[in-house]
Amino acid sequence: MARLRNTRRKPFHKPVVVKNKPAVDQVTGEKIPKSFVFARGNLPGPLKQLKLDLRKLMAPTPPSRFLNVAGPMVSLTFDVGKTASSPYLRLARTPQGPTLSFKIHEYALASDIARSQARPRCPPDLFKNSPLIVLSGFGSGGQHLKLTTIMFQNIFPAIDINTVNLSTCKRIVLLNYDKDTKLIDFRHYSIRLQPVGVTRRIRKFVQSHQVPDLRNLQDAGYGSESEADDEAATVSLASDVGRVNRASNRSAIKLQEIGPRMTLQLIKVEEGLCSGSVIFNEYEKESTEGDQEDDGEPTSQ
Repeated sequence: MARLRNTRRKPFHKPVVVKNKPAVDQVTGEKIPKSFVFARGNLPGPLKQLKLDLRKLMAPTPPSRFLNVAGPMVSLTFDVGKTASSPYLRLARTPQGPTLSFKIHEYALASDIARSQARPRCPPDLFKNSPLIVLSGFGSGGQHLKLTTIMFQNIFPAIDINTVNLSTCKRIVLLNYDKDTKLIDFRHYSIRLQPVGVTRRIRKFVQSHQVPDLRNLQDAGYGSESEADDEAATVSLASDVGRVNRASNRSAIKLQEIGPRMTLQLIKVEEGLCSGSVIFNEYEKESTEGDQEDDGEPTSQ
C-alpha cells in the first residue's frame, strides 16, 4: 500500500539577523579599544586572581585566549607577571607600542575589598558597560607621564557628555599620581545615585513596587539624620535614571569600591611592543642623579 504524501508545508521562519555593535567609536571615530589580560610565567594564586579581576574590570570587552588568534581585534594588552623581587604590570599598545612597565607595590583583590565591607554591592548589570576613567595629578610631570595619560585614556571607549546615557554609567576607574612618592593609586568603584530627601525605606519601596508618581508632593519622604545629604556630592541629572532618580530633583552620587586595588610605580617606557628604545627608565634616572651628586657636574644628554 502506497504511503500518503504529507502535503502540509512547514511554515517559513525568517532568520533573525543579529546586528553587531559598531567597531568604531562614534565620538573619536577610531576603533573601539579591546583589552587582552594575560599572565606571564607561573604565578602564585593571588596574582592569578588579580589577573582575573583585571579581566573582569575590562568588561564587556570579550577576553581573547590567545594574542596571535585575536589579531587586529586587540588594541591593548595587560601583562601580569612576577620577578624575584616584586610583581609587575605591563601595559602595551598593539601592534607597534609603546609599552609601559609598572611595579606593583601593593594590591588587594576584589574579594578582599568585599570582605572588608559591611554591605558589599555587586548588581548583575554592573559590568554590562565599560567604566568611566578619571586621571588626577598626571599633568605636572614629564613626557613619560603624558604618554602614561594617553595610554590610560585609551583603555576604555570615549564618551560624549552631551549624548551619553546616564543609566549606563555604573562604574568608574580612578587613577591618582603622587608626584612626591611617584606612585599611582588605582581604584575601581561602582556608581550609585540616590535621590536627595528620600528615606531608604521609601526608596526601596519605589524601586520594587508599582506606585503612583509622588514627585510633586511635599511629604513623600524625608531623609533621616543618619542619611544627611552632602551638597558637594549632589548633582542635577540631565535625564531620568531609573524609577527613583528624576531630572527634576537633585541626586546624591555614592561611590563604593569594588576592586581590584593597586599601588603602581612607572619604572620603564619602551618605544615598541615590549621592545625598542627605552624612553624612560626610573632606575637609570636614579643612578644618573646619584652620579651627578658625586661628580658635581651634570652628565651630557
